[in-house]
Amino acid sequence: MSLSAPSVTVIEANTKPVQLIYAGGTFGSYGRPLAPLAADEFLPALQSLLAAPEQVNFLPTISWLDNSLIKDSSQLTPNDFVHFYQLLLAAYAQGSRRFILITGTDTLSYLGAFLAEAFAGSDICIVVTGSMRPLLNSEVLNSYQVDENGDAWDNLTESLRLASAGESGVKISFGGESWPAQTVQKIHSQDFMAFTGHTRAAYPANSYIKWLADTRRQHWLDDQQLLKVDIEGRAQQARIHALYCLPNDTSVLANQLQALLSELPCGIILLGFGAGNVPYSPALASALQAAYEQGHMVICASQCPFGGVSDSYAAGSWQYDYQVIAGGRLTIAAIYARLLWLLLRYDSPARRRQRWTYDVNQTSTAIKKR
Repeated sequence: MSLSAPSVTVIEANTKPVQLIYAGGTFGSYGRPLAPLAADEFLPALQSLLAAPEQVNFLPTISWLDNSLIKDSSQLTPNDFVHFYQLLLAAYAQGSRRFILITGTDTLSYLGAFLAEAFAGSDICIVVTGSMRPLLNSEVLNSYQVDENGDAWDNLTESLRLASAGESGVKISFGGESWPAQTVQKIHSQDFMAFTGHTRAAYPANSYIKWLADTRRQHWLDDQQLLKVDIEGRAQQARIHALYCLPNDTSVLANQLQALLSELPCGIILLGFGAGNVPYSPALASALQAAYEQGHMVICASQCPFGGVSDSYAAGSWQYDYQVIAGGRLTIAAIYARLLWLLLRYDSPARRRQRWTYDVNQTSTAIKKR
């Protein structure tokens, strides 16, 4: 008897249309030279292509979620990330469960990872996608036709199939593959196989609920709504900085960090060599300790695309004595996303740090069990 209610909820959710959100990027560019089409011109063309008789039997029912924010993804800011979070949250509160967000590839992994953090604990299904070439063929200027040599149509249709299944969580779909959003990073600036990720994902991917009872969903939504104004306000001041280790004199890095200490508490990603090795100096150690005491969160990440950081080497482990937090195996995009969400979600440096530590411990435990 107790299993029937969740099943009904899932069935009802999966009968609702998959909602598409168009946010700009290469996907919607057209013409000579290429430039983004306005939404009121591009969306009708896309709707017409999706409604073609040869597609109706293969694609799920689709509706459109009105979105006022369409821009090049390289221009996105924390305020914009909050916009998409609240747009999706409002539709989720109205009963929609399945979404596709089409955006540009420059910050696609950052936005996907942020949404994964923001919707942790829910049963929402979000698929984020884009393309390396436009959907429409710019060699044909008298009508809108799909570019058969591009990747946009395949990325969209594969995302639609993925979203139609309704599996809870935030995923990125690109190049015929899909991964939990916080594991994804862009690895090529031109190729259709521009992204990669992995399936060994823990928090927040393992926090999504397959069958969420209506009362639990409402409690989750109530918690989010209570923070709406706070999140909007904090987004105005949220800052994430990246300090890149290079073979410079150690004073360079220390001076860069020291220059940030006068700001409001912010997130700082320290991009170390190899497994997170950072050149030691008394000045840098002092600056790291001062950053902690002033409420900044410094997270160590690796410049390497894979493997993450480790405290196995003395060249890297010293920093953790000065309150630096190890980024583990998280990508740079995932570290940015988690830092941003913590800055928006929690009102004190202590609570942000406590939550980061809890999340990382959950991630480590889940990976060890696999």
